[in-house]
Amino acid sequence: MTIFKKAIPRSTVLKGAGAALALPLLDAMVPAFAGPTDTAAKPAIRMGFMYVPNGIILNKWTPDTEGANFEMTPILEPLTPFRDRFLVLSGLDQKNANMLPGEGGAFHSRATATFLTGVHPKPTEGVDMRGGISVDQIAAKELGKQTQLASLEMCLDPVEAAGVCEPQYTCAYMNTISWRTPTTPMPMEDHPRVVFERLFGDSETTDRATRLARIQKNRSLLDSVSHGVSRLVAGLAPSDRVKLTEYLDAIRDVERRIQIAEEQASRELPSLERPAGGFPASYEEYAKLMLDLQVLAYQTDMTRVITFMFAHERSGRSYRDIGVADAHHSLSHHRNDPISIAKLVKVNSYHVQLLAYYLNRLRSTPDGDGTLLDHTMIVYGSGICDGNLHTHENLPLLMIGGAAGKIKPGRHLRFPVGTPLTNLYLSMLDVAGVPVQNLGDSTGKLEPLSI
Repeated sequence: MTIFKKAIPRSTVLKGAGAALALPLLDAMVPAFAGPTDTAAKPAIRMGFMYVPNGIILNKWTPDTEGANFEMTPILEPLTPFRDRFLVLSGLDQKNANMLPGEGGAFHSRATATFLTGVHPKPTEGVDMRGGISVDQIAAKELGKQTQLASLEMCLDPVEAAGVCEPQYTCAYMNTISWRTPTTPMPMEDHPRVVFERLFGDSETTDRATRLARIQKNRSLLDSVSHGVSRLVAGLAPSDRVKLTEYLDAIRDVERRIQIAEEQASRELPSLERPAGGFPASYEEYAKLMLDLQVLAYQTDMTRVITFMFAHERSGRSYRDIGVADAHHSLSHHRNDPISIAKLVKVNSYHVQLLAYYLNRLRSTPDGDGTLLDHTMIVYGSGICDGNLHTHENLPLLMIGGAAGKIKPGRHLRFPVGTPLTNLYLSMLDVAGVPVQNLGDSTGKLEPLSI
């Protein structure tokens, strides 16, 4: 029997007027008779880092039981459907976030600056900041060779803050957790439209008038590549047609939600000078939209590394959608008041609910012989343990995903006192095929992750 099967290149994009649409992994991209060692047949491993600020109420987060029989605590309860897909990691420290002699109490600035670097940041109120290279950027330098974007950095808080936010520390330290070099923090993008255009548009500008004109023309990105889609679909097998249709529907849904958000912003604030790319009305809609964009970025292999902040440290956001009108940062200084602690637990649980939404989206998205969740490693946690005392030891952390079977999830692991958080990152980089000898204050890999 002779088989004439010509694989579609993994890097195939559909181009139209002002748009370039990457594709998900299709069966047609795998060569005939591809074996387990063929790179085209092996889905890529992705890495994600998700940050929540102001610490977490630890006795409502940490299971009492170690190993596979751990109980689902109140804050972790929304993750019950994913119990076998994550590790609860206890005992990991970020001691380089602690205050050194002569320094001010900039606990939040140091928490974010060290979270992915393990390097104590230089106290400065100017532009001469200095930290360390973060794990996401180490991964992006290598994994980014295979993708159009080396990495994505996203957040749900405004990024315009400048000046000094804590004694001796510029606000820039709290605006990001990602550092390309010791002196180059990576800016976090909070506009859904800008993220979308980075992924799917080739426009040279994000000028307000230009982008509003695009909305007013009422043309979808998918409309501009419709001819290419039709030609591609004609040559695909039924299973690939289903995958492509679901993917295109997801893109169109994200586009629709972005456009609705922009139109709502225009109606509600017609007299204000507002940049194109309005924000959804509620925090939950906003968060889910940004999380869906991350799913699309992974699905199309536009990037394999994403860093995401649910909010900046010292965030004063209130969560009225869940009945918490108090500012988050103020609540974290609860002084052991039961009412404040209960509200803070609600905020902590709400963030985990949004994480569960994201994991469900990853789990329901096919990727090669599994799903995106099967082929992704995600760290979720905070650089502060106790927000009331500003401690950086025994951080609240989750490690999510199976990394293509290279990590054994579904357990609560407790590490010896003093184990650096950066040891976890060494293990992740090794799994991703980007081994390094050290990172920040690391002392070695966390071996039990795969046992």
